[in-house]
Amino acid sequence: MQYKLLGRSGLRVSELALGTMTFGDLGGWGANKEESHKIFNAYVEAGGNFIDTTNLYTGGQSEEYVGEFISSEREKFVVATKYSLSMNPKNPNGGGNHRKSLVQSLDASLKRLKTEYIDLYWLHTWDFLTPVEEIMRALDDQVRAGKILYVGISNTPAWIVSQANTMAALQGWSPFIGLQMEYSLIQREAERDLLPMAEAFEIGVTAWSPLGGGVLSGKNKNGTTEDSKRADLNADRLTDRNRTIVATVEEIAKELGKTPVQVALNWIRQRKEGPIPILGARKAAQIRDNLGCLLFQLTQEQMDVLNKVSRIELGFPHGFLKTDTVKHLLLGEYKNKLQSPKRNG
Repeated sequence: MQYKLLGRSGLRVSELALGTMTFGDLGGWGANKEESHKIFNAYVEAGGNFIDTTNLYTGGQSEEYVGEFISSEREKFVVATKYSLSMNPKNPNGGGNHRKSLVQSLDASLKRLKTEYIDLYWLHTWDFLTPVEEIMRALDDQVRAGKILYVGISNTPAWIVSQANTMAALQGWSPFIGLQMEYSLIQREAERDLLPMAEAFEIGVTAWSPLGGGVLSGKNKNGTTEDSKRADLNADRLTDRNRTIVATVEEIAKELGKTPVQVALNWIRQRKEGPIPILGARKAAQIRDNLGCLLFQLTQEQMDVLNKVSRIELGFPHGFLKTDTVKHLLLGEYKNKLQSPKRNG
């Protein structure tokens, strides 16, 4: 396991994060405490220190389990949890991005995690209701109070994150050092704006659902799975394009003597953008399979094949601005002679 600085900070996190959405069997689909502990131990034994949870996962059980599992070595772990999703749908202030939601959610998470502080506190999902300045000031207040050390944001448009971090810089408030998004071989839309924005603002990136909801494992390519709920959720992912991607992943895995899961994770790990995949599992055997990606690298040829088969159209204005016509109008005969230090140049 290697380690990275998360964004523009000195915080050291492992190159793979452990997602704990499956920790807890409340609702009948996650892992019980014993199996959750085995998953946690396998990840820690591999050198992992970056634990991702949220208040709503399995009705709060996930945070409770994480709090228990880290208790003997609390300082060793970078614990990340989130707020925004409502724990009480009948309360109009039970969720959302506003200050009241933040404060009450944070205090409840601290109790469930049995800790005095959160290493990284994520805004979970943008609500399009709360003013940006209220959020950034409220988060900064909690940093100054010592309840959280760093802040991050998830599932939010790039222009809002840009606005928030620019405002934080001008006001001397704590900026977002982390950005969480869905990203995988079958979901590359973040490359249009989110990833270039993160690079420009030096924000660290973590990728949820790096296996495309399990589709990239190859086990669900025909719409069948032991988990009927997962099959329903993934029905719209089983397109002809995605089946072609899965077949390519399987072919490379066979060449290497590795699993499709490991190939799909390494494609993310080896991308220039370098998102940190968030691993999720309901069984210890699954997390061990995931961790096997650390033992090898894809060749550049294999990366190129995967890049090509999963490529998306960037759309307007990105495609328009990269045309030879526009470049000629902007730069004349020097359009191919100027080098930019930035990837979006």
